[in-house]
Amino acid sequence: MRRFSLLAVAALLVTAFAPAPAARAATGTNAVVLWNSNAQTAIYEVARQGPYVAPRSFAMVQGAVYDAVNAIAGTPYQPYLRAPRAHRGDSADAAVAAAAYRVLLSLFPAQSPDLDGMYAAALAPIPDGRAKRGGIAVGEQAAADMIAARVGDGAFGPATWTVGTAPGQWRPTPPAYASDGAWVGDMRSFVIPRNDMFRTAGPPALTSARWSRDLAEVKVLGGVHSTVRTQDQTEAAIWWHDRRLTEWEIKRQLAGTRHLSTLQTARMFALADVANADSLIACFNEKKYWSFWRPVTAVQETGDPTWMPLLTTPPFPDYTSGHTCSTSTIMVTLRAFFGRDDIPFSAYSADSGTTRHFTSFSSALAEVVEARIWGGVHYRSADVDGARIGDGVARYVLAHEFGRR
Repeated sequence: MRRFSLLAVAALLVTAFAPAPAARAATGTNAVVLWNSNAQTAIYEVARQGPYVAPRSFAMVQGAVYDAVNAIAGTPYQPYLRAPRAHRGDSADAAVAAAAYRVLLSLFPAQSPDLDGMYAAALAPIPDGRAKRGGIAVGEQAAADMIAARVGDGAFGPATWTVGTAPGQWRPTPPAYASDGAWVGDMRSFVIPRNDMFRTAGPPALTSARWSRDLAEVKVLGGVHSTVRTQDQTEAAIWWHDRRLTEWEIKRQLAGTRHLSTLQTARMFALADVANADSLIACFNEKKYWSFWRPVTAVQETGDPTWMPLLTTPPFPDYTSGHTCSTSTIMVTLRAFFGRDDIPFSAYSADSGTTRHFTSFSSALAEVVEARIWGGVHYRSADVDGARIGDGVARYVLAHEFGRR
């Protein structure tokens, strides 16, 4: 079976972004990890933002947290927006709590009671005094900067997908026949200068041998009643489709197993989440440009009207795959951050009821390319080209943001 291999990250980026080995390891509860978990609760578990919406929210939270912690550390790295005025003695934990809380409150004012409780619980163990007050002030300023920077960015705008009836043109898919997320491709990016800067040559022509192979492969492997797909492949497809996006747990796990300090964790999360937001923007811009039909439409209209995929097809066009865009970006940034690929990690999915283990970042990316085919929601070309977009976005963000000063 053909496999997609992760492109090697440039040696310059690996050298520039690997955490300093002499950095102090975190002790006790890592405030960045705690507030990333709190953010997941607010963004997904309560607000139920989809995987194409949530990256904006996470990028805002983690970007503000990073700017606050980086400022208190003396700004050893490039700020994302700017470094608020801070003192070395300011409490980094208070800054993390204030930055994340204020951004989340701006995004979800209706969740104020729950967010207030999270904030109070996070601040309670920090002794009252100048350090606590200073940290809160730094975090609040970083949050205010981020909130202001995203005003009028096009989020939740009125854009709609183009619907067609001819072969190759996207149309809403069963069972819900929904249409959503067209505004993502038009939203103002966080770093990349143009949403279309990673434009591809497009999906394969319907008269090409590549298209015939793509269609035949997803039809055989991705059907709900496939007799070819293995049990492990079925579990992988469901695991990767988990709407909790296992990348959240993976990043939090790595912060602990690699003994990252508060600053290192804030920087890793900001790198991954800001780049991920731009990756989804570029990917959805691609979806809007090509407006290519999903496998369920193609298979049903080319001879098998009862065929259905293993997974529920998302409510937007196929090309390129948002999941491989996102996963590629995150895995490339993590590899650059740690300066190596062969770091093991695992994560549990409640949807599949299984835990999947990986020996490297590239092995995880290789599997998600296959998993979207096994789930019947993407063609191989959409997955492979999506991973290339994600790689390109990650490289651009790594080259232009979050580097050592």
